[in-house]
Amino acid sequence: MEATQETDRQFSSQAVGRVRLGHSRFLIPDMNRATTPLLAATLRSFDIDAHILPTYKGLDFGRKFTSGKRLGKAFQAGRYVFFMPETEGPCRFGMYNKYQRIVLDSFPELRALRITAATSTDGYSPEGIFEAEHIRSSRKASYLAMVLGDVMERFIWRVRPYEKAPGQTDALAGQALRRLAGVLEQHGAADPLDHVLRELDEIIAEGRAIIDSRVAPKPRIGIVGEIYLRMHQDSNQDLIRVLEKYGAEVVNASMGEWLNYVSYDGLRLARRKLRQGLKLFRPHQVKSAIKEMLSFMITLLYQERIQKQVFKCAQRHIDIAADHKIGQMEKILKQSGVFSFDIPTEACLSIPGIIHCARGGYNGVVNVYPFTCMPSTTTSAVVRPLMREWCFPYLDAPYDGSCQPNREAAIRTFMYQAEQHLARHGRGH
Repeated sequence: MEATQETDRQFSSQAVGRVRLGHSRFLIPDMNRATTPLLAATLRSFDIDAHILPTYKGLDFGRKFTSGKRLGKAFQAGRYVFFMPETEGPCRFGMYNKYQRIVLDSFPELRALRITAATSTDGYSPEGIFEAEHIRSSRKASYLAMVLGDVMERFIWRVRPYEKAPGQTDALAGQALRRLAGVLEQHGAADPLDHVLRELDEIIAEGRAIIDSRVAPKPRIGIVGEIYLRMHQDSNQDLIRVLEKYGAEVVNASMGEWLNYVSYDGLRLARRKLRQGLKLFRPHQVKSAIKEMLSFMITLLYQERIQKQVFKCAQRHIDIAADHKIGQMEKILKQSGVFSFDIPTEACLSIPGIIHCARGGYNGVVNVYPFTCMPSTTTSAVVRPLMREWCFPYLDAPYDGSCQPNREAAIRTFMYQAEQHLARHGRGH
């Protein structure tokens, strides 16, 4: 019995972490409408059998198949690898794949299903997961896919409140995502940027024709908060559509913002490590810190360049909101004096993001987060008094998976305040 338990523990430690894919089927959790299919298509261009695993359907699936019977022989758990990235620090996101491992190990027939994790410590590097010759190109192509997803999401949110006929934007977006996924699947392993920009240029030009210029500008609402919850429409109970229902034009914080922050924070930590090594006369630490600094600096510069090119392509046709540099976010935070960038949580992005919205021509902001999430409750505690002082509409939107009977009433009240703000102050740029 003890020998069996020891074997199980050894297997569990090998079945989560940097798991090389090989010829396994790669399961990606669904993040949002745009990013996940584009990322899956990009990975398929590297001969990875990538598939999207629908999320928020587990309860229905469980009710359907919970019969006490074992899985069919056709299912071979060892052929699958589930992707669940993680982050360092106090965030519960760092524990998801560990808990999933425990759950899978409780079923003997699922112990062979492996979990692979990329971590924020090294900027979500695919090293140890992909083949060595594909690490650099797959990382570049994956980032492009994510930024492309950000642009498509902002295109949808910019156009849908002003579309000439209901459903036009969603129909075009669905078609557009299939077109872009096809380009990435065909060219992702080579150099897909030019191919992607050409296709995106045509799509955004088509989208411009949907906008009804007779519709007056609506209150612009910013969304910040925990990255997954604010982007996954089932988890946040389709918050953006509800806001649009009551007259909003929404700009959600991007996926690229988080990835850029991870690289930026890695650069900051490497600089701190260099200063410490120089102060204590530790040549090995100095050498290591310089190497890390160069790696994070090159990564960040590349990411910012790609982000700028993709957004600029779309902005030639439609005035979607640009993404900001993380250095600008740190500057906003320093000038405000209300929080420190040295505390590495999502509050470093949410607090300056809210201040940016309040000063940058928005008419309200929503802070979306899981119930009891520490960084987001910190954000709320810091900015609520500030927003009250500035008379700027602000709404906390915590979620715990349950239906909230007063949710729409709170959103309607918030949107009334946003409309009043628009009437008094208009919208900036």
